Amino acid sequence: MTENLLEQVTALIEANPRSGQALSLYALCKTLDIEKGGHMYMLRKLADMTPENRQFSYGLMEMMSRGENHGEVWDSALARMDAAIRG
Repeated sequence: MTENLLEQVTALIEANPRSGQALSLYALCKTLDIEKGGHMYMLRKLADMTPENRQFSYGLMEMMSRGENHGEVWDSALARMDAAIRG
């Protein structure tokens, strides 16, 4: 599930990296990657997401709660997201 979720989120970001939906998901992923910040994310951003993207967000938060927001799969997905956002 982890790899599939990350692949779906990464593909969404790569498809349209300047969209609000992509930027919100990217911001969540970057937040979940920084433990020292206490994973601070404005939950009201979830209201601006489509129902499907909110489900992605919930899945990403579940990954964090299981400690799956580290490692090769996570780092590879974030690298792809970073490249897409940078253009």
